[in-house]
Amino acid sequence: MEPYFSIPILLTGILIFLARIMDVSLGTLRTISIVQGRTWAAFWLGFVEIIIWLWVVSAVIPHVREIPVLAIFYAFGFAFGNMVGIRLEKLLAFGHIIIRVISKKHFAKMADTIREAGFAVTTFQGEGLSGPVIELYIVCRRRDFMGIIRMVHSIEPDAFYFTEQVGSVSKLYRPTLTPVTGWRAILKKK
Repeated sequence: MEPYFSIPILLTGILIFLARIMDVSLGTLRTISIVQGRTWAAFWLGFVEIIIWLWVVSAVIPHVREIPVLAIFYAFGFAFGNMVGIRLEKLLAFGHIIIRVISKKHFAKMADTIREAGFAVTTFQGEGLSGPVIELYIVCRRRDFMGIIRMVHSIEPDAFYFTEQVGSVSKLYRPTLTPVTGWRAILKKK
């Protein structure tokens, strides 16, 4: 019986840990792709995820009785992979959301500012606890969320907002990129 922490066992454990982080992170992204209807992304993520998983399982299962520390590396890789997958998904910010902003004071300026930034805004009149309010309804990419909220808070710091997930969007307005000028414009021409 080998000692628990020989160099080859430690290196195998580290590889198992890193591989589990990769396959569980891919599984998280695959699940989100399925929910959002991204068929091909889910297909390829699942394909790579299972290849990694099979390699890891085949490295752990035959040796887990003789070297139980490999199961610890496996479990820590799984747990850490969940955290990495969630953070990676937040960083990539796939999909769309609805932002609903409830404004009491500066709704017109807020709507104009958001529209000038290239986003579509629809407003609705409503009644809140302390009187009339205007709801700004904005559909955007998730990655644009923080920029819009910064605009909202720069105009009305105490504006209330919440978000909702969107299944599909028929048409989305988003900021247009500034045209390429100078030497980059020459290289862009076909």
